[in-house]
Formats: sequence, C-alpha cells, structure tokens
Amino acid sequence: MCYRHGDENKGLPEKFTTVRLSIAGERFEVLVRPDSALSFKLGEGISIQSVVAFEEIYSEASKGLRVSDDKLKKSFGTAEVLIVAERIIRDGDLQLTTDQRRKMIDEKRRQIVHYVSKNFVDPKTRTPHPPLRIEQAMIDARVHIDPFKNAEEQSKSVVESLRSIIPLKTEQIKFKIIVPAQYAPQSFGVLKTFGEVEDQTWGADGTLTATIEVSAGIRASLLDKLGSVTRGSAQVLEVK
Repeated sequence: MCYRHGDENKGLPEKFTTVRLSIAGERFEVLVRPDSALSFKLGEGISIQSVVAFEEIYSEASKGLRVSDDKLKKSFGTAEVLIVAERIIRDGDLQLTTDQRRKMIDEKRRQIVHYVSKNFVDPKTRTPHPPLRIEQAMIDARVHIDPFKNAEEQSKSVVESLRSIIPLKTEQIKFKIIVPAQYAPQSFGVLKTFGEVEDQTWGADGTLTATIEVSAGIRASLLDKLGSVTRGSAQVLEVK
C-alpha cells in the first residue's frame, strides 16, 4: 500500500485526485475524491461508490485516456469498473493533496513528540522535556517525518537525531502505592492505564497495596492522576 504526493494532478479539477497502479508495464488510474480515498485506504469502511469520482479506468486521467475492457480483463480478470477501481485504490499510489499531507504530518509529529515526552527525560532534572522544546529540537535536527510510518517506529530514529540537540535518557521508576479502601477500585483502574501492575495486595479492610514500574517521563502524570482520584490520600513510595 503506497501513498504519494506530487504535481501529477495538474490539469485535473482541484476537488479530485488520482490513484495509480502499474501492472506488467501497464498504467491504470482512477479519479477519486481525496478525503474519501484516504479514508478508504486507511481502512475506515468507506464504500467504493463514495470514493470514485467517475466510474472510468484511465491510462492517463489528466488526458481522459480510458483503458479498454480487454486490457482490464487481461490485468484484473474483469472489466467491472468498481471492482477494478477498488483494487487500484487499495493497492495503488494515492496522490495526496497538499492539505492532506500537511495534516497527516502534523498529527504524526504530535504522536512522536508525545512518545519522546512519555519515554525519555532530561537526565539532569529527571523530568520530560516540554513538548515545544522537543518540537524545536526536531526542527534543529532536521527530522524528516513520514506521514504513513508508525509513530513509535519512527520515534526510535528520531530520538537518535535529537540526542545531539537535547539530552535524553530512558529511565524506569518503580513505585509502591498504598490506597485507602474507598478509592482502591478506581485507583487500580488508573494504575493499569499507566503500566503493568506487578504486585497487588488487597487488605481485609479493602486497602490496596500495589507495585508498578513506569517510565520516568510519565511519573508526574501518574502522581497527578492518582492524587486526583484519591484526593491526595494515596501513599506513593519510590522503590530503589
């Protein structure tokens, strides 16, 4: 599955874009509605009818050159336009609009910044770098963001680029947490959203004693959430 952006759509109405697929040297194109096509390729359950702008298969859409039924049957086993179009859209190269590409890169950047902030800290302060500092470091390091590549996967290489700009350290902290009975069930649910609860003991009076190990980057978030849920009554001890 591929996505691309370029100026291949010159000469086409701005509200449409193309998806292109090459098979054995033959080029097949279909005109689509950009947002619907992107949703379709991302698996969002969009119907093929709402994606295709015109029920035609082209060899060069910008010139209106249509593909013959014989060629469609040879390459796809059928001349049914919607069936062929679905395969082209699913497997072909979608020409992203400028706005689509910008929005996807912005969202991927946000995800990468969140990942770095969550998993890495400034070794001097043992606290996460502010998001704006991470974003600026990405600019300074000239980080390239692939709008389609998994954010966590990209973050690993991004971190290596950022190390020359800002100090980053991954650090795990283990906490022993004791929660009064009236807040225990809700607090246990909170703990599970932050990581795996390694040990848990429920006292006869309903008091919860649990041990959890989390990234230092989310230490403050965990303590804030736990403090809010328990109204500050939880005991939190760092296990050395």
